[in-house]
Amino acid sequence: MGKTFKKILIISLSVTAVLAIVLGIHIYMVTKPRIDEKTLSMARMDMASDINQQDAEKIASWLYRQAGVAHVLCNAESNTVVFNFYPAKASANDITAAFNQSFPYKASRYMPDPKAMQSGCPVSVNTFSGKVSGLFKSII
Repeated sequence: MGKTFKKILIISLSVTAVLAIVLGIHIYMVTKPRIDEKTLSMARMDMASDINQQDAEKIASWLYRQAGVAHVLCNAESNTVVFNFYPAKASANDITAAFNQSFPYKASRYMPDPKAMQSGCPVSVNTFSGKVSGLFKSII
């Protein structure tokens, strides 16, 4: 009985170790940052001066003509521009710099503070996976 128990224990520990390694590799592969032609990012520009609806339409039109820009939302009330772009084709910093050279009103790129960056996506907090993740974070 002792020999059989040892075999079962060794096999169980080996299977557990292999599964843990596979899980670790899977987590790494899923969470590692990757930028390819399908990656879509979002950026925000804050206008230094007030803009009206006509200005917002001109800005949106100009941004749509930029390489790599997929979608633009320009809000004249809050003086902000949010755009989706493909980082493999364009850089949000370059787009903002080109914007500042092309228009009389200046914009600065909004960057969240480090605390906001650590909190992750604000949408995911309300999802089931966000709640499970929060549970694990509170345990650790």
